[in-house]
Amino acid sequence: MTMPSSVAVAAGGPTGRKPQHLSPARIGLYAFLVIAALFFLLPLYVMIVTSLKSMPEIRQGNIFAFPQVWTGEAWVQAWSTACTGLECGGISVGFWNSVKILIPSMILSIFISSLTGYALSFWRVKGANVLFAVLLLGAFIPYQVFIYPLVLIYRGVGIYSTLPCIIITHTVFGLPVLTLLFRNYYSSLPMELFKAARVDGAGLWQIFFRLMIPMSIPILVVAAILQVTGIWNDFLFGVVFAGRENFPMTVQLNNIVNSTQGEKLYNVNMAATILTALVPLIVYFGSGRWFVRGITAGAVKG
Repeated sequence: MTMPSSVAVAAGGPTGRKPQHLSPARIGLYAFLVIAALFFLLPLYVMIVTSLKSMPEIRQGNIFAFPQVWTGEAWVQAWSTACTGLECGGISVGFWNSVKILIPSMILSIFISSLTGYALSFWRVKGANVLFAVLLLGAFIPYQVFIYPLVLIYRGVGIYSTLPCIIITHTVFGLPVLTLLFRNYYSSLPMELFKAARVDGAGLWQIFFRLMIPMSIPILVVAAILQVTGIWNDFLFGVVFAGRENFPMTVQLNNIVNSTQGEKLYNVNMAATILTALVPLIVYFGSGRWFVRGITAGAVKG
């Protein structure tokens, strides 16, 4: 005899739908997820185990085998002594260059785009829709179209191949997508909060810093993740605009991997590749839940 659901709840029994057995569709979904995971994780596994092997062991050709002798010498060499052309300072030089490029570029692009999105959402200035359309158009034009004109502009101003040159470039090209994110996020907030602040006598800057910024933590994290991954992984702008003394980590990695001097050190190349990818991976996995919250919060209306 089966108890009614109300009796089962009163008795503290299980509620909800009865667990279903595996169906062909569910099995197919799990199989797809496993294959997709292997597709992305297998190269990472090969990179890690190769970086922990010595070159004589790598020459044996078994790339999937665990190292017979575990060694971190390739990591030390990749960081401090690997040759990037004629210089042998390792990839650490590119790491600090990337940090100097990333921090100001991220701060400036997030501040400008958040302020622009806030103004487009609440202040309804004249021509706001036209400005927003122009920003969106800039997000869909290939970056390569702008390279030569920007080179001419930077040369005319006198900042080409300098640190300010690459910082300005990353800041400007980050504005379209970030402005769209902030505008959608602020548009999902109640207009009554803005009106109440105006009634209390708050102006544009007071509302922005005291009301909007404290409420924008999820979307700020999303913007930071996008900028960290985009700027840190960039190669094209770095090699064109940064200048030899400011080459970011990706350009230094290319110089290490494609170096024609001496023996091809695959373990060092793999270690340098993993070191280059560590920062965006740490940032993304460390703030993944904030990323999902920010994206979903800005998708309500816009």
